[in-house]
Amino acid sequence: MTDAYVSPFSTRYASPYMLRLFSQTCRIETWRKLWVSLARAGHALGLPVTAEQVAELEAHVSDIDFDAAAAREKEVRHDVMAHVYAYGLAAPGAAGIIHLGATSCYVTDNADLIIYRDGLRYLRGELLKVIRNLADFAEKYKAVPMLGYTHYQPAQLVTVGKRASLWLQDFYADLEELDFVISSMKFLGCRGTTGTEASFVELFDGDTDKIDEMNRMIASDFGFDKCFDVCGQTYPRKFDSRILSCLSAVAQSCYRMAGDIRLLQHDRQLEEPFEKNQIGSSAMAYKRNPMRSERICSLSRYLMADALNAPMTASTQWLERTLDDSANRRISMPEGFLCADAVLRLAQNVTDGMRVNEKMIEKAVAEYLPFIATENLMMEAVKRGGNRQEIHEIIRTCSMAAAEKMKNGEECDLLSRLAKEPAFGLTEDEMKQLLTPSRYVGRCPEQVSAFVEKIRPLIAGLDDASAEINL
Repeated sequence: MTDAYVSPFSTRYASPYMLRLFSQTCRIETWRKLWVSLARAGHALGLPVTAEQVAELEAHVSDIDFDAAAAREKEVRHDVMAHVYAYGLAAPGAAGIIHLGATSCYVTDNADLIIYRDGLRYLRGELLKVIRNLADFAEKYKAVPMLGYTHYQPAQLVTVGKRASLWLQDFYADLEELDFVISSMKFLGCRGTTGTEASFVELFDGDTDKIDEMNRMIASDFGFDKCFDVCGQTYPRKFDSRILSCLSAVAQSCYRMAGDIRLLQHDRQLEEPFEKNQIGSSAMAYKRNPMRSERICSLSRYLMADALNAPMTASTQWLERTLDDSANRRISMPEGFLCADAVLRLAQNVTDGMRVNEKMIEKAVAEYLPFIATENLMMEAVKRGGNRQEIHEIIRTCSMAAAEKMKNGEECDLLSRLAKEPAFGLTEDEMKQLLTPSRYVGRCPEQVSAFVEKIRPLIAGLDDASAEINL
């Protein structure tokens, strides 16, 4: 335990990978790699940077003296210059060329783009695992009839797999959006204090081809094939909006799925995983609360709200630069990634171990199937010579009476009521023969199979493991 605040993302929710990616160590190492890349490009293009200085910087990427940097920052009130100073202490022979021609955003913004790119790629893998779990689940239960709901009122039948395919389709849309965001990522490069590259025009004696080559070299070092066409001091903050909007979309899908699972668990039709020694309530020992789905909804709500930070920040970028974005982005961007990571880990866990209570599902179907089948019963009665309008009125009045009886806790007697109507022309046994649930699910199995077949190439080769939740 500690007497200082610790984020729950660090102790309860996020993965080791994501915690490392957004750690201060990873961030400053990335800054140093950017300084190395800048020095290497400068040396290759004729700036006063020696190969020995480049090698010295390369040798000291990881030995970061955070205490020295903190002491220096307290003195100069500038985090980047504090780390330039600390890097110079570690590599004294290269201290004089660190950050040559650059402004702070060269390291801060490019490092953010590298980290965000790597984070999005990792989340893509986590999202694919949820998609794989749901695809397997939907295919397995594609033909199991289940009561459908509109307005959370009983409606026509669906199947267990068809309902899961609705969740799956949401996640597939998220994957498409995520792939677009990743593919559209660009590098800032080393563009100077207002994005004019004026410092490098001076350093390269007006040779602008060398400036372009320098930016290509640095971008390539970090796996980027293009830079933003124009910029101010920073990369366009609208790109942060695009990223958090994409993560918010994932949260929306997770919330929708988890909310549905909570409703179905209330009816004991579907249940999230519940471990052997898990305690549902400190007072009510019989409880099986859907705590994982509830946690998904809770964290998803946080992520959707967090995504509002980015558009507000993007809209307040005065002219070429304001520091209005800095403090907000230090919190909202990392926590957006950590929260998306946590939500997807929970979604993997839930979709990997969902329990289908088929007897409870059959019971719910049986209770409402007489009402659901009334249109088919009406068609059969008409085929036997009945008047469609008269049959419709018989069904309406009998249905209302049967529903009223059910509201008093009694069994549904709709079929026996209809059988007593001479104009209806069907016996109760004849009507029961028309109550096979599979007759009322339409193309559900076919729809599921077609969609899952479309998904399969995306999830081929994924490992079988789903995330273990921490607590």
